[in-house]
Amino acid sequence: MTKAGTTVAQADPPAPAVRLPRRRGIELALLVVAVLLSVYGYCAVGLARHGTVPPGAAGYGAGLGVLALVAHLSVRYRAPYADPLLLPIGVLLNGLGLVLIYRLDLETPDDRAAPTQLVWSTVGVALFIMTVLFLRDHRVLQRYAYVCVAAALVLLVLPIAFPAVNGARIWIRIAGFSIQPGEFAKVLLAVFFAAYLAANRNALAYAGRRIWRLQLPTGRVLGPIVAIWLLSVLVLVLERDLGTSLLFFGLFVVLLYVATGRTGWIAVGLLLASLGAVAVGWLEPHVHSRVQDWLHPFATIEAGQGPNQLSQSLFAFAAGGTMGTGLGLGHSTLIGFATKSDFILATAGEELGLAGLSAIFLLYGLLVERGYRAGLSLRDPFGRLLAVGLASIVALQVFVIAGGVTGLIPLTGMAMPFLAQGGSSVVTNWAIVALLIRVSDSARSQYDGEVTA
Repeated sequence: MTKAGTTVAQADPPAPAVRLPRRRGIELALLVVAVLLSVYGYCAVGLARHGTVPPGAAGYGAGLGVLALVAHLSVRYRAPYADPLLLPIGVLLNGLGLVLIYRLDLETPDDRAAPTQLVWSTVGVALFIMTVLFLRDHRVLQRYAYVCVAAALVLLVLPIAFPAVNGARIWIRIAGFSIQPGEFAKVLLAVFFAAYLAANRNALAYAGRRIWRLQLPTGRVLGPIVAIWLLSVLVLVLERDLGTSLLFFGLFVVLLYVATGRTGWIAVGLLLASLGAVAVGWLEPHVHSRVQDWLHPFATIEAGQGPNQLSQSLFAFAAGGTMGTGLGLGHSTLIGFATKSDFILATAGEELGLAGLSAIFLLYGLLVERGYRAGLSLRDPFGRLLAVGLASIVALQVFVIAGGVTGLIPLTGMAMPFLAQGGSSVVTNWAIVALLIRVSDSARSQYDGEVTA
């Protein structure tokens, strides 16, 4: 355009903003697949054991489908940008766990755990829905960091007043009702660690004295969080719940590394964990016996006393081979009292084989990866640390349990997320998925409308 001898260039119009896809249709389709696979497994067990479809198959499928649909609607309404894989993975793992527990109930007709586990799963999904609906911003949790740590310590101390079960004081049993408070405490401690480290990340990374390649923060900054961690671990040692102690220690080291970016903390954490494991393994008789079983899993067979739990678990994995014996056709109940809890992975390994076991580990891997991805996408430090911490809880727990039942590390006595019998565990795992849903929604919605064509 020319005006009074001057040429004025006309500016190009701004590129239109592109709305990010919400992907709720993908989530719904995956949920349908997850429910159908769970119902198929339920029917496969009945056909293998009795030659007919179980009479409760339709009710089981309808119940699981309704729970999945209501959870999906809550996500669609309150967290439309959430990761579409998190909820279907939780439904599929929970459904598979119910199938495995039902299959093991057929071997123990006087001790049926599947109906109770279904009730706890319903409670867990209800907690998931309430968290998604009423927790609109994960950053609200940062305000209650010290409330969370106080509640966590109270939950950890309570079981000391109750009798030990299988050598560990980790249960509260009243009038036939039992819960495991440590399961809830791990989420509360993850919130506290994330909030404290986010508030003091600069002081942790750059203040203090440097020793070799490790930047040690000042005692005023690191002291409170170390004191809380030591107190929680001390309580767990008194309760002989060393699996959860290892989980808390790993969570502490991972979040400290993420907050500071100092790889030296990983080395220090591994060193301290090794020293602590050796000390406790020698000094604590209950742990020492498990270390001996790990070192010599076939010693009882050689002594003419028959196989122990670990050797029976190894036999189950070996019998499964590549493709497994088929649902309902294994003999993993020979393991004994912990078949439905600590050793339920042995049933999966025997009846689903290496292929099925690999698929289960892939589901856990995807759950952890999506949690890490959501954390890395966030701009606020608290949300980043919270997502990494929650995903690390799942990763560490799967490693500790799978390593124990396969003979990689000594047994620790924990529940496999979603698969194993345990009401406290399944409710806590649904709470973790709900928080990851909320974090992933925040991670994607913060970029909505910023992408240009």
